[in-house]
Amino acid sequence: MEQKTFTVTADTGIHARPATLLVQAASKFDSEVSLQFKDKKVNLKSIMGVMSLGVGKGAEITIITEGSDEQDALNSLEETLKNEGLAE
Repeated sequence: MEQKTFTVTADTGIHARPATLLVQAASKFDSEVSLQFKDKKVNLKSIMGVMSLGVGKGAEITIITEGSDEQDALNSLEETLKNEGLAE
């Protein structure tokens, strides 16, 4: 299992467009990928799950990956978050 915590920097938080980008990035991997915000944890391959969290600017989120390509999945998602200006 791999995990990393990020702080959301996007003014709009993780709304529809960024959530779609993250779901698409997570879906490329075989590993289970979860997004944790406060006390909720959802499947990062589910757009409805991600949207249900209502993650806003300044929020701390944790991405958790578990499986055969967990490190690659985490690296890819970290790159997506940074390249899109969503989190650091």
